Amino acid sequence: MSTALAPAFDGRSAIFAGADVCDEAGLALSDNADRPAFEDDIWDFTHVIGLPTQLSPSVRRFDFTLITARWRLVAKELVLAMLAPRHRTVAPLPRAFRNPLHVTSCRSRLDELVRFFNWLSDRATSSLQQITTRDCEAYLAHRRYVLDADGAVIGENSHATRRSAAQVVVDLVNYRDLFTADRVPAELRPWGGATASAVAEMPSGRDENKTQPVADDIMQPMLAAALYLMSTLGPHAVDLAHKIRESDLHSARRAQGLRRVGPKNRVPVRELSEILAEYTRTCTALPMLEDHYISKRLEKGWAEDDPLLPVAMGTLARRAGLSQFCHPWLPAMRSVLEDALAQVGVERPFGRDADLVTAADGASSVPWTLPVSRLQAVALVGIVRTAAIITTAAISGMRASELMELRIGCRRPPGAGESVPGLSRYRIASKIVKGQPLGGTDDEWVVIEPVYRAIELLEQLHDAPAEGALLIGRFSFNVRFKRFKNWANSEAGRRLGLAPIPEGPVNLRMLRRTLSLEMAYRPGGVLATKIHMKHIAVATTEGYADPRELHQTGEKPQVACSRREPDGLRHYYDLTS
Repeated sequence: MSTALAPAFDGRSAIFAGADVCDEAGLALSDNADRPAFEDDIWDFTHVIGLPTQLSPSVRRFDFTLITARWRLVAKELVLAMLAPRHRTVAPLPRAFRNPLHVTSCRSRLDELVRFFNWLSDRATSSLQQITTRDCEAYLAHRRYVLDADGAVIGENSHATRRSAAQVVVDLVNYRDLFTADRVPAELRPWGGATASAVAEMPSGRDENKTQPVADDIMQPMLAAALYLMSTLGPHAVDLAHKIRESDLHSARRAQGLRRVGPKNRVPVRELSEILAEYTRTCTALPMLEDHYISKRLEKGWAEDDPLLPVAMGTLARRAGLSQFCHPWLPAMRSVLEDALAQVGVERPFGRDADLVTAADGASSVPWTLPVSRLQAVALVGIVRTAAIITTAAISGMRASELMELRIGCRRPPGAGESVPGLSRYRIASKIVKGQPLGGTDDEWVVIEPVYRAIELLEQLHDAPAEGALLIGRFSFNVRFKRFKNWANSEAGRRLGLAPIPEGPVNLRMLRRTLSLEMAYRPGGVLATKIHMKHIAVATTEGYADPRELHQTGEKPQVACSRREPDGLRHYYDLTS
């Protein structure tokens, strides 16, 4: 009697060998883009058509080399099964996902697989067959608690982190029959078969909405500062941005038309003297160096009392048509430079003779900016751009993904109001990404005029405002808001009469919740909020509006802009006005 032997494992998948990953997952690629194959250790989805702007390039690359070789094939099979649930071998699995997971979700699953498999390697586990329920509990505890350098528990990670830790084990159990190289024991049922959310003790959201509105004492000065910068400083920032770009065309070290020079070239006394004579003739102060360049000069031995220490000689050289100012030229040019410096002085190049504007508190008129260096000018334009983003997010309630899909030309021509004579209806176009098929769904938002003007300002501040180009692109609101708050609370903000913005959390979800509350507690507001926020179900909107408090008291909670505020800020949240 002979016994049939199973074929030896050759390192190839029994299910997906030779598969085209994007073809199996139904992902369209741009022309001539490299198509990731299943056997590749890096799957690059950079050129997949329809991926949201919010998805960063690093998240679009699936790197399986971070997993030890013995489980790399398991990870590939699991990830592709989640991308292609209708594959003829995946579909019959009883507990497999029936709908394809988004690329973002699959990347999150891969990240957790990397942590889990590396954790197993650190514990000298050589096969998934060795995993027990105790190991599953140990990994959950490993991801649940935050330890100090001595191994003592000092805190807990979020419920989402715990759910990810439990989900990776549940996935390995649910997709067990799919794996070629290694698989968990057939009898393994961690946590009694409970879902990952139940294991992680995820809040249900029935008691309260996890996302809190922005505190009133933060919202009011933040929105007031954003509206002031957008309306008062916006036109000046647009002009400043143009001047920066124009200066870069002529003053950059690699600008076209400059003559390449080096230390061995003759000293260009005539060229430099002519440009210095122009500065003195027009009574224009010499350009000042950036502060960090002055520090570098001091490190190289410049004397602190040298009058030429802050002078940007490189800028003068480029104005004279030269690529650079070589240090060996300084002795020959010192007398001419010091003479010009004594006559006109030295000053930062941007923002000289700035126009006067009324301060935010209305107490005085001040220059809209003090003289600034190039880096400071770029930062100032960025602050005004952030003010427009804050205004758009706070008053429109758009999600981060929807803001990032805005493009040049997204403003629709103002149309006449349908119900109130003399009023115009403003619309902006973007895409809904959340819960939509790959590529998103085109949609429009009805907004009030300040949002419309904020979008217009963002278009004017764009570096390359071609029709259809991304208006904002991918950005970090937390980073931008931190810089905005620091600037508003700095001497620059105080000079313009801005109220300080207190410490406290602010993010796009909180701004969206704040606007939802303002809208929902008005007659017919729940339905209006559901439509405006693009919620799928009214139940979601009721969760935003906290219906328990509405039913019990009939009054809305105190949120931003619900109290009396100066300068009519209340109007900007009154979407019915």
